[in-house]
Amino acid sequence: MKFINFAVVKFSIFVVLGILAAHFFPISTFFLKYVLALFLSVAILWIWARKQIIQTVYFGIATLLCFFAIGYFSYQIRLPQFQPNHYSHVLSNGTAEILQIKITQTLKPDKYNYKYFANLNAINGIATKGKILLNVSKDSLKESFYPDEILLVHALISKIPKPLNHHQFDYSAYMKSLGVYGQLRISEKKILKTAKGSKTILGIAQNFRTGILEKLQNTKLKTDERAIIQALVLGEKKDIDKNLYREYAAAGAVHILAVSGLHVGILYIIIALLLKPLTRWKLGIYFHALIIVLLLWGFAILSGLSPSVTRAVTMFSFFALAKIFNRDTNSINTLFLSFLALLIINPLWLFQVGFQLSYLAVFFIVWLQPLFYKAGYSKYRIVRKIWAMVSVTICAQIGVLPLSLYYFHQFPGMFLLTNIVVLPFLTVLMCGGLLIVLLASLDSLPDWLAESYNFLIEGLNGFIHWVAVQDEFLFKNIHFSALKVMGAYLLIISLALFLKKINYRGLVVSLLSISVLIAIYIYDEFKTSENQLVVFQKSKQTLLGYKNGKDFIVYNNDSTKYISEEYPIKSFRAAINITNYSQEKLPSIFQYKNRNILILDSLGTFPKQKNIHTLLLTNSPKVNLNRIIDSLKPEQIVADGSNYFTYIKRWEKTCKLKKLPFCHTAKQGAFSIE
Repeated sequence: MKFINFAVVKFSIFVVLGILAAHFFPISTFFLKYVLALFLSVAILWIWARKQIIQTVYFGIATLLCFFAIGYFSYQIRLPQFQPNHYSHVLSNGTAEILQIKITQTLKPDKYNYKYFANLNAINGIATKGKILLNVSKDSLKESFYPDEILLVHALISKIPKPLNHHQFDYSAYMKSLGVYGQLRISEKKILKTAKGSKTILGIAQNFRTGILEKLQNTKLKTDERAIIQALVLGEKKDIDKNLYREYAAAGAVHILAVSGLHVGILYIIIALLLKPLTRWKLGIYFHALIIVLLLWGFAILSGLSPSVTRAVTMFSFFALAKIFNRDTNSINTLFLSFLALLIINPLWLFQVGFQLSYLAVFFIVWLQPLFYKAGYSKYRIVRKIWAMVSVTICAQIGVLPLSLYYFHQFPGMFLLTNIVVLPFLTVLMCGGLLIVLLASLDSLPDWLAESYNFLIEGLNGFIHWVAVQDEFLFKNIHFSALKVMGAYLLIISLALFLKKINYRGLVVSLLSISVLIAIYIYDEFKTSENQLVVFQKSKQTLLGYKNGKDFIVYNNDSTKYISEEYPIKSFRAAINITNYSQEKLPSIFQYKNRNILILDSLGTFPKQKNIHTLLLTNSPKVNLNRIIDSLKPEQIVADGSNYFTYIKRWEKTCKLKKLPFCHTAKQGAFSIE
């Protein structure tokens, strides 16, 4: 399939390039007018070239540059610095203000706070706009808030902090990909007034979903089983137990817990079958397609408009429109058309993991599945059906594997078995789930149906648990860099093209791709071979990590507690490509690159050691830091997260007077000793 010749594919690629250019190379407002002038010149060139009878190469270049500019500006205008009314331009530094906020979305609460997304409508009476993360203390609040509710609060907007340890999940970057650039932490006493705001479609949908969830709690459904049905049908994952979610991830079945294209496809088939009698009428085909599209979008809104659901519903909408207007189309064209439309509407989606994985999975299914199906074709129908399901699973896994390794650093070796067993039952679970949700919302759910569904979900969870505990088939802590991702996709695409059309040119490209990937592996090995000594940040604990080639030793006070799979060691190990891991008791003196590092703990005793390069303070030692500095003459002082903040403030003042570098890991983050 020569999909690269489709114009919509080229347009999509240039929109993506424009978004990436705006993300990594944003221009200042000063240069914006010059870029706009350039864009207008390109647009004039496009209009002139379009009027020519015989189109030249200039028409194509101008068209692609226009789509590049669309991608660039659609991303750029969403940045706070290009929004005059964004709240970041009105805030005072470090002072609490009167804020009017409107709740837009309820999030999964953490141990101490209820969490929401909210729009900031005004600051001290000045109209503003912008999205914030709202944290409300659980202890101080009797009832949670609902979407479309307006709050008047007196509080300070703060930045969402970056991770304090190397190679950890960057929550602030994730929030920025959602358009959130600040947060509020409040208690009930900071809420001055509450009121009901104007209703929105998303707010109505979320409140309706909350009502359904409350009714489901009053049924015979058990806790874990109710959480699964909420995830399958309503896209509500916040009640899923963490251990259960980890088991689904380890089994390679976590995709069934997130409402995605698979769920939308099943729903599409169900609705199409129920509405099939409409197609017998003369105009029934139009009503058939229109009702399906409206119901699918209603389902998407009810489930929270996640990127995967929005992508799937948009695709099915384009298919339905093509059917209504009797236009020939194909899956690749439709996939890229939905991709292009969604990125123009919201370019921030490009940086969301779910959006990336969703489109990659569908693209590789559509592109490679016919090749795999043909290779395993059988004259027996049952074998063809099984092979079709297996080939779809393999193609989807091929498509998302490099990116999954990059983000999650693990690979479920039994994913194929899991999907072969789970996918046939997913339709039954979806149908049963839809029926249960409908009956529960009408307060008419019979106990026998709820108990039957409990039995089915218990069986599913039992199978998932069995797969998850097969540790030898779960490959964890896999180092996979961004360069490896690009090299892997280059190899996959070149091999697929070669297998579709075997020729000398394809063979050469495939061999070159293999060479490139090998070169990337060699480069990564060289890049991650450097030695490191890191003082990690962890509250109430001391963690010192020493990397020597492929060996990594963690020094802590309790060497009997194995912390290889805990924060912050787990992700750090995967990122720096560790082969051998071990733990040892924290020494009092450590030598690194011919430099002495002295660790001073709560006992406050230390050997008479000269030439101290770094003094590491742990567990709040009761010492006179002035005397220690005069005695040992260290070049720098580091205090980790195990110390009292009152001690930190005193030490910081002392170091400032002595003009000595001081680092507190709870403030500046993990410290690498050079």
